[in-house]
Amino acid sequence: MKTKQLAMDAVLAAMCAVLGAVSVDMGNMKITFESLPVLIAALMFGGIDGLAVGGIGTLIYQLLKYGITVTTPLWILPYVLCGLFVGMYAKKHNFDLSWKQTCLAVVLSGIMVLALNTFSLYVDSHIFGYYTPAFIYGALVPRTIICIVKAMAFSAFLPGLIKTLRKAVHI
Repeated sequence: MKTKQLAMDAVLAAMCAVLGAVSVDMGNMKITFESLPVLIAALMFGGIDGLAVGGIGTLIYQLLKYGITVTTPLWILPYVLCGLFVGMYAKKHNFDLSWKQTCLAVVLSGIMVLALNTFSLYVDSHIFGYYTPAFIYGALVPRTIICIVKAMAFSAFLPGLIKTLRKAVHI
């Protein structure tokens, strides 16, 4: 089982990197599905796997797109914490979450990612000299709407997807 789990984590980390790269990037607003593989790992295997998929997948994406900067860890942190949080919640409930529990975990993790990305954008903009209040906070409402819509969409199909994946890999 550990080999299957490790292989799934590797595939999900690669998916996270690819989904980060194929996002719609509009300056201070990014529409991406890179959290989906992180959520899958967390809901299937727990917090450590969610953390690893989020950390490795986002690190690969960050290195390929931006290289290493002083703020690289800040941009990786949201998906690391997303995977850890959702995975710990799933494990606490023996990986048998209802639709409402899945929705709660996914929505709260989405809000956490939004808040941490906003903080990262704030710090990055001060360090690299592009800070303006309008740039940081002007897109906060549309970013929040995107976050909630995406979390609700993920919540609609993740329980069925996780169930199917568990059967497919015999976990």
